[in-house]
Amino acid sequence: MQAFHLYLDSADLADLKTCLPHPAVHGITTNPTLLRRAGVTRDKLPELLHNAIKLGAKQVQAQVHAADTDGILADAQALVRQFNPGQLVIKIPATRDGLRAGAELSEAGTPVTYTAVYAPEQAHFAGQLGAAYAAPYLGRLEDSGVDGLALIGQMQSLLAGTSTRLLVASVRSRAAYLALLGLGVGSITIPPKLFTELFDHPATLDAERGFLADAAALGD
Repeated sequence: MQAFHLYLDSADLADLKTCLPHPAVHGITTNPTLLRRAGVTRDKLPELLHNAIKLGAKQVQAQVHAADTDGILADAQALVRQFNPGQLVIKIPATRDGLRAGAELSEAGTPVTYTAVYAPEQAHFAGQLGAAYAAPYLGRLEDSGVDGLALIGQMQSLLAGTSTRLLVASVRSRAAYLALLGLGVGSITIPPKLFTELFDHPATLDAERGFLADAAALGD
């Protein structure tokens, strides 16, 4: 049985520091949209990722900035050489050229996430081509009127017997997180604000305050 992988979906180092280090977190995921939102330029991306590793991330994920097979490979190889083997997962949109490039990277031992996975067959191809992860977007699927959980459940079934995990992104609530756990997905990436909601339960914090107050009243 595969161990579950929890990722933080952010390129904002200040936000990541509110969550890391923590042993429950496997790594962080980024993409060009998150980088732009955080004001991180492409030349500063390796620094951000290395800082995340210093904070305890076991793996970091970064997306290519090219669309054709040769460009994807060149972009990926330039990033990979700056990290220890296995530290960096290359994110590639699940296009025809992306699948072609990703297969070559996987064959060479570089872990790959196929991202923007919207259809079951894309998850199937990710599994057939030896990807580490296939990343569907739960929130975006539901925004489009699709039953996102049902579709992700279908993807999960198609990946049974492969080494590829679903890495579900666009997870916006505790309820969605728990529903995905119920489906048995192998990994989820969440924004730091959801990490706080999952790990800081008000009733638990209130109970802790009561215990500490009673402990103080007991004296040394």
